[in-house]
Amino acid sequence: MRTNNVFVAHITHIAYIGRKPLMPVVELSPKAALVVLDVQQGILGLPLQPHPAAQVVDNSARLAHAFRAAGLPVVLVNVAHGPDGGAALQPRADVPHNPPALHPEFSQLSPELAAHPNDLLITKRQWGAFTGTELDIQMRRRGIDELVLTGVATNLAVESTARFAYEHGYHVIVAEDATSTFSAEHQEFATKKILPMIARVDTTDAVLTALKAARP
Repeated sequence: MRTNNVFVAHITHIAYIGRKPLMPVVELSPKAALVVLDVQQGILGLPLQPHPAAQVVDNSARLAHAFRAAGLPVVLVNVAHGPDGGAALQPRADVPHNPPALHPEFSQLSPELAAHPNDLLITKRQWGAFTGTELDIQMRRRGIDELVLTGVATNLAVESTARFAYEHGYHVIVAEDATSTFSAEHQEFATKKILPMIARVDTTDAVLTALKAARP
């Protein structure tokens, strides 16, 4: 059987991800938007690693303030399952899904985000922010071509949204220190093995510096 050299090269490239330095964020599209994922009361109270909830909230709020000041869209996304939990996915899976939290505060966004009247508010019913929402159409009608992602959990909501954004043709940036999940191992795998293939991964400060440079 003849070996497909293109396929082998692709697999070799994937294996190499995580050993080479990540591409730093030195420029930002003038048509970028910030998407903050699941920075909400019912999730921030969970034990997060490696970055504490307060850091995720603070860095997300810093970015939101800067994007608003630059006249760029800020999208605040929460997850909710409906008053009866009926909107929650219940797949047959090896790892059972916990019942959705239904208390009224579960889906309330962190007050530190200080939602602005011009912010776009998106409610999703699963990990990613694209399926079943108007996120894509809202971005396209504003001419947005690049999304900066923050939030919880890195390997769930953030990674799922990044994958769909990539497949929809958006450029993606992940502010790593404005994300967190439920184990340091999961954070490292997502930010060093998966996300670098579809996005640029850098710090909040790097994104803020690039944002200043992008402003007219």
